[in-house]
Amino acid sequence: MSLRPRTRPVPGLAARLMRGQLLVLGAGGLSIAVLTVLVAPAIFHRHLLETDLPLDGPDLVHIEWAHRDALLIALGVGLVVSLLAAAAVSWSLSRRLRRTLAALSGGIEALSRGRYTARVPVLGAGAELDALSHTLNEMAARLDAVEETRQRLLADLAHELRTPIATLAAHHEAMADGVLSPEEAADVLAAQTGRLSRLAEDLGEVSRAEEGRVRLAPREVDVHALLAGVEEKWRERCTASDIALRVEGPAAGRWEVTADLDRLAQILDNLLGNALRHTPRGGTVQLTATDAGDRLLLAVADDGEGFSAQEGAHLFERFYRADAARSREGSGSGIGLTISRALAEAHGGELDAASDGPGRGATFTLCLPRGAASR
Repeated sequence: MSLRPRTRPVPGLAARLMRGQLLVLGAGGLSIAVLTVLVAPAIFHRHLLETDLPLDGPDLVHIEWAHRDALLIALGVGLVVSLLAAAAVSWSLSRRLRRTLAALSGGIEALSRGRYTARVPVLGAGAELDALSHTLNEMAARLDAVEETRQRLLADLAHELRTPIATLAAHHEAMADGVLSPEEAADVLAAQTGRLSRLAEDLGEVSRAEEGRVRLAPREVDVHALLAGVEEKWRERCTASDIALRVEGPAAGRWEVTADLDRLAQILDNLLGNALRHTPRGGTVQLTATDAGDRLLLAVADDGEGFSAQEGAHLFERFYRADAARSREGSGSGIGLTISRALAEAHGGELDAASDGPGRGATFTLCLPRGAASR
């Protein structure tokens, strides 16, 4: 025998709403009836006394009885009609509200079970409930996008790890079988181990950047010196790839921006490295610095492969590559642009990409607030 106490079933919101409306209407009708019975006859009797009718005549009594009966009948019929109308309106409103709440509950339950493709219908039950339905649908769409990104991230991460792990396993097996000597396999093992190490560092860095845990050391950075350092660092690589590097900035004068110099150089390195990978031999990569008042614009443009509008919407996602067939050995970890945008946002700036289409080049623009720095 169960000793658990029996819980009384809780009535639904629609039933409680209808019960409350009927209770308010009943209380209002009772108040009107009591006031009418107590106040109306006294007022009517006082007016009769002001007439010429005899006070003890049967006509006066008959008129008062007729007034009372007519008043009670009219009041009773009015209350019955009001109760029926209120019940019909309450039932209709409760039915619509119950249907809307059931749809909302079903949508929320589906989301709680991981069915992020579920949507809540907008039934026109009121501005507030319709707004709640729209909000739930927007939340479901975002959760669906996050889940899709998570699945793609796991698949891409597995793909990124599979190649170096397979290479390491194959070379270890070859050394165990005596096919390769440790000296012959050393370079490949070091390269693949370094690749795994870089991937782990990049994943940690992008996670810290997106979660706002990047520690910045902002100071006044001389834009002239920054451009000169970047040009010196990348000139030899561009020449080796037969790609022309052009750097344009202010002609003269002191020009500064408040930023973390190492992080700013990291962003530019990622953008220039990305431009070189997507620019064919004989192409041009250009780094331009522009004064936009309280903002500094740093643009890296190339005349290489470019990208479509659909590809542009995913460029800053982890592991995304516009060309899925591109070799992963020579195309980077696929996280550089994600890290760069996160670092730009950590500085209070923005990083955007634009292209006129495949084969027409691309431009990545870094917009940073000048901060307290002066020209």
